[in-house]
Amino acid sequence: MLDLRPNCECCDRDLPPDASNAMICTFECTFCTDCATGKLGGYCPNCGGNLVARPIRPAAALARHPASTKRILKAEGCAPKAA
Repeated sequence: MLDLRPNCECCDRDLPPDASNAMICTFECTFCTDCATGKLGGYCPNCGGNLVARPIRPAAALARHPASTKRILKAEGCAPKAA
């Protein structure tokens, strides 16, 4: 079950469970589309994997399996993708 983390690890933008602008890697690192496609170039700065759109959990399933409330933020920020 995906955590559906509540924020972008780079800029701390809120990403509620129904956010259409949330992207994740295979380890569920979570970023907003602005950070993911901009400074990160579509790749996770933690594992190097690609970032894809995070699915939206239907409301009925969300009631039974709530999203995470634990915020994760890279204290040092996210470095731009190396050229």
